[in-house]
Amino acid sequence: MTAVTIRPELRFILNGQDIALSDVAPDQTLLDWLRLSRSLKGTKEGCAEGDCGACTVLVGRLTPAGGLVYESVNACIRFLGSLDGCHVLTVEHLSGRDGRLHPVQQAMVDYHGSQCGFCTPGFVMSLYGLWMQTPEPSDRQIEIALQGNLCRCTGYEPILRAARAISSYAGTTRDPLLVERATMIARLQALRDGARVEIENGGGKLIVPTDLDDFAAIFETSPAATVVAGSTDVGLWVTKHMRRISPVIFIAGLQELKTVSVKDGLISIGAGVTYSEAIETLSQHIPALGELLNRIGGQQVRNMGTIGGNIANGSPIGDTPPPLIALGATLTLRKGAERRTIPLQDFFIAYGKQDRQPGEFVEAVHVPVPAADETFAVYKVTKRRDEDITATLAAFSLKLLNDGTVAGIRIAYGGMAATPKRAFAVEEALLGQPWNETTVERAMERYAEDYAPLSDMRATAEYRALVAKNLLLRFYLETTSGAEQAQVSRYEAA
Repeated sequence: MTAVTIRPELRFILNGQDIALSDVAPDQTLLDWLRLSRSLKGTKEGCAEGDCGACTVLVGRLTPAGGLVYESVNACIRFLGSLDGCHVLTVEHLSGRDGRLHPVQQAMVDYHGSQCGFCTPGFVMSLYGLWMQTPEPSDRQIEIALQGNLCRCTGYEPILRAARAISSYAGTTRDPLLVERATMIARLQALRDGARVEIENGGGKLIVPTDLDDFAAIFETSPAATVVAGSTDVGLWVTKHMRRISPVIFIAGLQELKTVSVKDGLISIGAGVTYSEAIETLSQHIPALGELLNRIGGQQVRNMGTIGGNIANGSPIGDTPPPLIALGATLTLRKGAERRTIPLQDFFIAYGKQDRQPGEFVEAVHVPVPAADETFAVYKVTKRRDEDITATLAAFSLKLLNDGTVAGIRIAYGGMAATPKRAFAVEEALLGQPWNETTVERAMERYAEDYAPLSDMRATAEYRALVAKNLLLRFYLETTSGAEQAQVSRYEAA
């Protein structure tokens, strides 16, 4: 193996300034550094867990094709170690022509989108990120972009009106992020020196591998290290649980893990692909799964969190494993130069335990596209519809014969057991039987053989058990009535 050059500092761009940091703790967040070290107080701490959006900034990163994309992220759970080679943009850097307010800021003022003002910088940055990509957004696009921004004062309608009006103040063609795009790409490319970053600070250590092979070699020799991709989970280990995570290997910048491909009815997704990066392909080929992604956290979380990370952390309430299990997905696991492929359902052994050897990591997930004669559905049950953690999540994949007999059925749940888990007893009761209400009601009685859910702050065991049964009944009713999944919009609910 070719010798790797070691660089003892992080390099990125903050607003317009080149930054080089050699004194960085592995668990140092971008929010703390901005406020405490740079005195940039526009980025606020509200929840410190990626929920409220008061800490929203934009992070620009180079794409494999040589472009530059800016995404809204939560600075409160984004670690400095993940920013090597990136452009960080805070609210202080926004400006309009001749020193006036930026169009996003002016719209917020004119449409009374701010009262106490605490959350306003976060809203401004989220709207800025949306406006740059979609200058004339629909109401739905605005709502999706703002799912991760909470406000206690305005009632949101003034903010929505401001969002609709931004382009009436100015077009994006003169915005600095577009005007200076080529220059910024060149500056970021200049930061790419092919070196591995290693920084030790106060007994802690962070590593940024140079490429995928480098990461595999590092993790094989240091299997106890914490691997961080999006940090939407690990960030809370630090901010809420005060856990020590050193040594840390940051892999968000590994382009080899950012691939999405479709071939012969199989979608292959690299473990570093974020929800935002996967949603277009999944929405096109598996619409129900694409729709689910829009309910995972807010836009900032979807821009950071990865599908591979959601699988690898093994949470019993992770949103993607149940539908992927129901679809028959497989995993590619890698240790050093060796790879193996296993069914995703076999990866989860017990709570906090997966079929993964020391030094082995999830490299990719492979998802079969449902055939034309298969019906696939996902149902996520939460206390509020958007940006909430799952209480119970069910996924169903069904294939019927011409006479209405169940030829194939896969059912998987999250939030019902110590791991994401298939309902084998329920499937057995359905397989080979006529797909009718009598069959379904009989199968509902078998749920107790598959699951013994717990009570927690999100739901009681009794509630989960009842909901699990009713979701099967709902799936049956929707597949036999010809109706689409019923979703009530906020306008209808009001």
